[in-house]
Amino acid sequence: MAKTKTKKTKKSSGKAAKSESSSEDKTSAKKAKVVVKAILGGERVITEISDDARELYNQSRFGSLTETGKVELSLLEAYYLMEKGKLEVKSEAGRKVSFEQFVKKARKTEPNFWIRYCVFKDFRNRGYVIKTALKFGADFRVYDRGVKPGEDHARWIVFPVHEASVFTWHEFSSKNRVAHSTKKRLLIGVVDEENDVTYYEIKWTRP
Repeated sequence: MAKTKTKKTKKSSGKAAKSESSSEDKTSAKKAKVVVKAILGGERVITEISDDARELYNQSRFGSLTETGKVELSLLEAYYLMEKGKLEVKSEAGRKVSFEQFVKKARKTEPNFWIRYCVFKDFRNRGYVIKTALKFGADFRVYDRGVKPGEDHARWIVFPVHEASVFTWHEFSSKNRVAHSTKKRLLIGVVDEENDVTYYEIKWTRP
């Protein structure tokens, strides 16, 4: 009788452990599948009001927080999050926006969208926070790994270009002046036909 009782206890314990494990797996799967909802409006994408949306900003500094508690994303940030399966974008009419539709709309707003996106995506995939740098006269500003905007200054300003692009010496020199005046390093991100990016760091020298 003692043996029978012991076996039953072990079997029951095993079921409980299995049930607990299954519950944990379902919870983990649910967390992994969280997709933030957003609306595409003009040059920006606005998220819903949710903790998951705010986490995009708090953890990785995607977008900027609005007074209403939503997160305002650039077209580049939104498309990157769409590719990562973290964002679902709809039109103002409520229709889901596909990847192709999004890029088509983005290119109308930003003719150089895809070249800029290749550089943006490359930095994000490498673990850097990359933000626009219009006030510096550049495309992007990039922070060291582990550094968020507001904690320290950006390390680089970046100009994305296609490998077939042609610049005059005057244009090239103006980019150097922007970096020099903002006390940041200058990177030229050259995108090839395969969308791979090669970076060239440019420095001032005195003979």
